[in-house]
Amino acid sequence: MIVWINGAFGAGKTTTARELIELIPNSTLFDPEVIGGALTHMLPAKRLAEVGDFQDLPSWRRLVVETAAALLAELGGTLVVPMTLLRQEYRDEIFGGLASRRIPVRHLLLAPAETILRERIAGREIPPDLPDGEMRLRQWAYDHIAPYRAALSGWLTSDAHLVDTGTLTPYETARRIADAVATDGVPVCDIVQTPEPTAETVAAGVLLFDEQDRVLLVDPTYKPGWEFPEVVEAGEAPARAGVREVLEETGIRLDEVPRLLVVDWEAPVAPRYGGLRLLFDGGRLDVSGPQRPVLPGTELRDWRFVTEEQAADLLPPVRYERLRWALRARERGAALYLEAGVPV
Repeated sequence: MIVWINGAFGAGKTTTARELIELIPNSTLFDPEVIGGALTHMLPAKRLAEVGDFQDLPSWRRLVVETAAALLAELGGTLVVPMTLLRQEYRDEIFGGLASRRIPVRHLLLAPAETILRERIAGREIPPDLPDGEMRLRQWAYDHIAPYRAALSGWLTSDAHLVDTGTLTPYETARRIADAVATDGVPVCDIVQTPEPTAETVAAGVLLFDEQDRVLLVDPTYKPGWEFPEVVEAGEAPARAGVREVLEETGIRLDEVPRLLVVDWEAPVAPRYGGLRLLFDGGRLDVSGPQRPVLPGTELRDWRFVTEEQAADLLPPVRYERLRWALRARERGAALYLEAGVPV
């Protein structure tokens, strides 16, 4: 398993992690910041200039998952990961990727008072060989207090197990974490396990509409971003799979097999395998009555009906193009065949 220690800069994550590996048998320290440092040497300067933080690099997030999985496959036991995660979509991507590899995550947040954070930042030793290091690193830490405060008042408090470290030494904090992990006081993050594909796949989505013809999008907790309900399991007919997924994700029961709108062939572009993507028309819902979507516990975080223009801001380009042509097919009453989101 993974014990992920979250918190702002100055919360004591790394020092606590070093104490913790002495208290949890067969545990190893894995600091994802090492991957960020390596990427700064491997990626072109132009690419690095496009992001404000190495966490914004998709390669960093993917390598964190792959490296953690590789370390656990080689060593077993527990990985202790001291790393700040303040953006919910990055948490979804990394924790969802770990869940897809059947790696349970226990998420903890070290949360001293802000005054203590500022005192620790001010008193932190800065390597003397860094040019302007003291000013730059301290300012970077101070600048991240506001995003930390925003995450704390939003998603972070409900997602992680809080530990107030204001009056605790690193050892006392580690002791408290070790005891909580040993007694299941820190629950495993409840994330849907969607195994990584090993070949081309088939996926079916069902588009649902309200009285204003806005389309339903959902926000899953196990991967970043918004999407329409979409899945196909082995041996399952695509349209029936879409109906089942709508029921499981929204609580809405469709009585009829939905009408096909789009078949899209997604090209295999490494590291993804691609495959066939189908979209069906689930019709209009009576959202003021029994067909109002209901969130199924931990699988979905939110849902909303959106216009086509709003969907463009929420969906990744390939999904948006698929949706756009599905809406055109719905207007014309005839299904479309696409390749990589383009009608053929």
